[in-house]
Amino acid sequence: MKQGEEKTQFVKEEEEKTRHYIFQKNSKTKLGFYFTLAVLVLLIIGVAVSGILF
Repeated sequence: MKQGEEKTQFVKEEEEKTRHYIFQKNSKTKLGFYFTLAVLVLLIIGVAVSGILF
């Protein structure tokens, strides 16, 4: 059985009609990205500060 060709894209533009994507360009995706980025930055700062002080 031959499987169909899949072309998965990383970001879906609003005008595209494809279903094979990982992220959309909308407000939920942007909010989630910035929240995750902020948490990672805080974790990195916390590790750096604890390494310096202790």
